[in-house]
Amino acid sequence: MTNDYLDSVRKQFEYYKMLGDKTFSQVQDDKLFWQYNDDSNSIATIVKHLWGNMLSRWTDFLTSDGEKEFRNRDAEFENDIKSREELLDKWNEGWTCLFNAINSLTTDDLDKTIYIRNQGHTVTEAINRQLAHYPYHIGQIVFLGKMFAENGWTSLSIPKGNSQAYNKDKFSKPNQKGHFTDEFLNDKKE
Repeated sequence: MTNDYLDSVRKQFEYYKMLGDKTFSQVQDDKLFWQYNDDSNSIATIVKHLWGNMLSRWTDFLTSDGEKEFRNRDAEFENDIKSREELLDKWNEGWTCLFNAINSLTTDDLDKTIYIRNQGHTVTEAINRQLAHYPYHIGQIVFLGKMFAENGWTSLSIPKGNSQAYNKDKFSKPNQKGHFTDEFLNDKKE
């Protein structure tokens, strides 16, 4: 496997972080903490869970079990974040931990064995595990954000009704190699 895998993983994680960032910007502060019932999670609670998971999984990624002793998973589901600032601090702290770990990896690391709750995973398997877990929760955040967007939702991908125009534009260009996130991430950087 080449660095293409690590580059792809990095871009996919950046893409999902961007989806969360763009959702937060469309949601009023009070809606970040709204919870449908005791069995559901607010956007803030989902962020707190992702933060706890990221710190646990990605701290000392290659050298210690991904379920750290400092983690209190049950507390991650207590709806106690008090402000947008606190939510964004946790969100960014988790992602910083993840990207620091991903950016330190080399292709030689991909077949190494690491452990999560004492179960062995190759580094590739552990990355893929998180690449499935985080989008699951970020999809929940986006879903809630769409419900709360009072001024209308600004689409995070291809807006409804624009698929044909989008495809026409894509197919009007020659074949090219690129990552599916490139256009979305480039928009973010501008």
